[in-house]
Amino acid sequence: MSQHPQLSVVVPVHNEEDNVAPLIEEICAALRPRLAFEIVYVDDASRDATLARLREIQARVPELRVIRHLTNAGQSTAVRNGVKAARAPWIATLDGDGQNDPADIPALLARRDASPPEVKLFAGWRVNRQDSGSKRWASKFANAIRARLLRDATPDTGCGIKLFEREAFLDLPYFDHMHRYLPALMQRAGWQTVSVPVNHRQRTAGVSKYTNLGRAVVGIRDLMGVAWLIARSRRTAVEELAR
Repeated sequence: MSQHPQLSVVVPVHNEEDNVAPLIEEICAALRPRLAFEIVYVDDASRDATLARLREIQARVPELRVIRHLTNAGQSTAVRNGVKAARAPWIATLDGDGQNDPADIPALLARRDASPPEVKLFAGWRVNRQDSGSKRWASKFANAIRARLLRDATPDTGCGIKLFEREAFLDLPYFDHMHRYLPALMQRAGWQTVSVPVNHRQRTAGVSKYTNLGRAVVGIRDLMGVAWLIARSRRTAVEELAR
């Protein structure tokens, strides 16, 4: 791209061969009339034709960049590597399964433009989830525990669509599964966060990479770790003395 992007859309994927093309088309339809942007797909060592599909699309979509993990590293690492490679000062993330709606990105941008500079994260809030009943129940239970322990005032931290400042994100402590705790981590760093209602859709292709039990096992450990980080954090304003 000749024009420096104002927004980088980062999409982590693992074995999503049938979802990459329609999602990229939707991203382009939502953003091309509005601003200069790039799409950074991070293929987390897919075993299907995901990478081949991305390479084909890259030939006709100038905004698309493709990064490949040599070994499977998980969603948080994929997001972080995508953000590190991004060239824009603001990042929008989407899950690669197509359940997030790219048409919501302009609304997040509008909310950012109407907000004070202290707000560095605009988190999607799935008010009408299209997941299975068991997944919705597990998510509601996990959100209740997280909210009580972390007090992050965020109704839905698991939503993949988010908008945040690149510099603020890269200043956060990195750990596996950190993408589920971005509001709490941003607040720990001294920034404000806002939840924005967004659309949510059923998965039409592929299979979920998570199970309720798997989420619960790692979630408890991660939750305690984030709580420890918050308890041990200390911030202060700084000033440089003039000569």
